[in-house]
This record gives sequence, structure tokens and C-alpha cells, in this order.
Amino acid sequence: MDEQKISLERMPLVKAMANYAKAEVYPMHTPGHKGGRGMESSLLKSLGSAAAQDVSLMSELDDLHEPQSFIKEAQERAAKIYRSDACFWAVNGTTGAIHAMLLTALNPGEKLLLPRNAHRSAGGGLILGGIEPVYLQPKYQEEFGIYLQPEARQIAEALDNDPDIKAVLITSPNYYGVAADLKAIAQICRQRRVLLLVDEAHGPHLGFTNSLPPSAMECGADACAQSTHKIVGAMTQCSMLHIKTAALSRTRAADVMSMLTTTSPNYLLMASLDAAAAQLESHGQQMAENALAAAAKLRSLCSSFAGLKILAEDDCQGFSLDKTKVTVNFAAWGYTGIEAGNLLREAKIAVELVDRQNVLFLVTYADAHADFAEALRRIKLALTKMEQAKKAPLKEKTFLPAPSAKTKLSLRRVFYKDKIAVALDEAAGKICAEQVSFYPPGIPVLLPGEIISAEIIAYCQSMKNLGLPVSGSADTSLKTIRVLQE
Repeated sequence: MDEQKISLERMPLVKAMANYAKAEVYPMHTPGHKGGRGMESSLLKSLGSAAAQDVSLMSELDDLHEPQSFIKEAQERAAKIYRSDACFWAVNGTTGAIHAMLLTALNPGEKLLLPRNAHRSAGGGLILGGIEPVYLQPKYQEEFGIYLQPEARQIAEALDNDPDIKAVLITSPNYYGVAADLKAIAQICRQRRVLLLVDEAHGPHLGFTNSLPPSAMECGADACAQSTHKIVGAMTQCSMLHIKTAALSRTRAADVMSMLTTTSPNYLLMASLDAAAAQLESHGQQMAENALAAAAKLRSLCSSFAGLKILAEDDCQGFSLDKTKVTVNFAAWGYTGIEAGNLLREAKIAVELVDRQNVLFLVTYADAHADFAEALRRIKLALTKMEQAKKAPLKEKTFLPAPSAKTKLSLRRVFYKDKIAVALDEAAGKICAEQVSFYPPGIPVLLPGEIISAEIIAYCQSMKNLGLPVSGSADTSLKTIRVLQE
């Protein structure tokens, strides 16, 4: 991939910022560090010339809230690249894009169908929009202890059982790279005049090669939110929201994005979105193929060690798999994913995710760099040491069916009520005021507004005894749990 081939003409905001820097205008405006002049010296040394590019809203650089020139052109380019009708930049991450997507698509009191293991940002959107959730359980992969995706059949049944549902939210691909059958789900939604919204945080690289699952927009989604920083070339917290205007209002989406976005968006972040889109426009297919080639090398390396199990498409029960996500199961060697991740970190390899028995390596186009050979060498060395010191295989059953919880109050009502922490074993009959999940499987055992039963408490104790990490709770030991104050 030859970066020299990307012209500044394909990066209108990057070009405008470069021209502004050349103009040598003295800043009598925010930010207070004045182009790095007043910045702490060690930080300035780290940032280098980027400090001078940290500028405020200037007429020469366009306005994210009312784009008329450079930002407008760059967002239109991104929409074309991703086959959407309109693209909106999100500089507060895909969390902000998901909030905006939900508030654009749904009115207060309307129902949203979503998997129980949706990202926590979906819960924030439900609270902000006063939206009523209807949950379904995705399929489960027992050997790896991970959830896959809901089936199209489940979506159809849920919509037929509750005709008041206005939209469906699917997370595809999920963290492990497992993609839903979005084409079938989109057809089901169209037949019932229901909106299809996709949390595509882990899929901004999809749609550029047939060797990866198709993108949400290709499959007929009405909107999707992408983490441009997770897989492709933007800076951390940079994301995009894409919509189809036949189903959603461009004006309402723009109004919602403006309401949820800071009035002082960072131009370095926005420039990185501009540049990331230009990379994809020029080299998208090659970038995707580079990522797949690097991932194939890592898969081959891990497969050469007897006993390690690498998540493959055959393990996904009919769902497709983004093979740039390399999930390795260490159960046969007697290591938890947490232990394996720590040993890899000692070898100077930082992984994306660990759970009870798995480690997830995230591979991208950037791993086509020469440094990747050194990374593979370190991984091989770490795996060799682990194999030499392997233990008895893990025997614990890491997934137990969670008892169902009864909803008493909406997420929004709970959010605004007073809460207190009580001992978990004394919480029976109280209304939960926080989310409680264990990894794996990652599906919430309790959500705000649900009744805590004795059965749920016993389940939580058994999962704690397995040593599974707790997520969502203010007390990660789960000795206490937040409930509504009576």
C-alpha cells in the first residue's frame, strides 16, 4: 500500500488544516496552549507538530455542526465509500454514534428489539431516548464459551409476537468477529416495516473484499455505527454514523448528532477520520487483504501448537466469521484466558481481550508492517513456554443458564432514582440499579429495573466461584450490588 498515492485533494479537511498552518496566523482564541506555545514541555515533545494542529472552530476549517465545505465534502466521500446516503462523524466514539442512531430512529416509548448482550452504549441510548427494550438471546458456542448471533428466525418470531416493535438493533460482527445473517434479517425487517439498525463497531473494514462478511449497508441496514478507530486508520474515539434516507430523516440525524456532540470537536480527530476514509477509498481492498494475510500467519502459528483451539467458521454454527479476529482457546493447556493474556504481556504482546478460557488477538491492515514478524516471534516464544509448563485441562463448566429476571421499572426511571449499595446475599426482592454481567458469557444477568431473586443471587455466587470477571457493577467483587433506595 503506497501512501504517497493518496492526494491531499482526497482529504479536504487535512488539506485545509495544512493550509491554515502555513498561513502562520497568531491565535488570539482557544485553545489556551496557543498552538503548543504554552504546553507542558514533555507533552509537547511527545505531540510534536500535532500540537500546532490542535485548533479551535475556524471559518477556514468548516464546522462539524453545520458543515458547508471541507467537512461536508469529506463526510459525503465517506458516505459514498460505505454506500450510505449520509455520513456523520462522531468524535465521542461509537457510543455517541449508537446513541444518535437510536434517537434518530425511535421516539420515546417505542420498542426496540435487541440481543441481551448488546454493548452497554445501547443501554445509554435507551435511557436518553426513553426507549423500551425487548430482549432476545443469541446462540451460544459451548466449546469457546461465547455467544454468537441471534438467528434470523428468532428475529422474525419476536417481531411477529410483538407488532409494536419499531426497530431491531444487531451487533455485527461481534467482538469475536462472528457476523449475523444481516441480509436475511434486513429482508425480515422490510417485510414488517421495521427499521434495522446495526452496531458495526467492529466492522468498518467490511465491504472491501469478498473474503470478509458483507457490510451492514451492503446487506440493507437502515443505519449503522462504526468504530473507525478500532480496525482502520482513525485516532481513538473516532467513529461514523451512516444512514439510509429512505427510512431515516437526514435532518433529524443531523440535529441529534449536533445535540450529542461537543461544540468544540477536536480537529486532529476529525482529520484522522478524513484520512482514514481516504485510505479506504484508495486502498480498501488491499488493506483488507493485508489484514487477512497477517491473520492467516497468526492462525497458522497458533495452530502449530497441539491442544490450542482457534475459533474458525466451522465453529460458528452457520454464521460467517471475520478471520482478522483470532480467538485462541487455552483450556486444553489448563490456562484461563486471563493467565494466558498475562503471560503474553510478559512477552511484550498486548492482546485485545481475555475471558475465562480465550485470548483474542485483533489483526488489522497495519500488521502488514515489518514489525509484525517480531510480534509473531514473541508470540511463538510465549506459546512455547506455556506449552512446556501446561497444566491439567480446565474442567469447570463456565456457562450456566442464568435465571430469568422480571422487569419492574424502565431503565430510564431507575436512572433518575436514588440508589444504595447492599450486600449481594441480602438483595433478594430488591430492584437492581446497575448492570451485572460475567465474562463469559457476557450476557447481563441483571439490568437496572429488574427484580433480584434468590435464584439470581445463587447463580451470581456460583459464577463468582468460577473466578469469572464481573462487568457493569460498581463493585467488581460483587460483594455488594446497587439497588433502588426504598
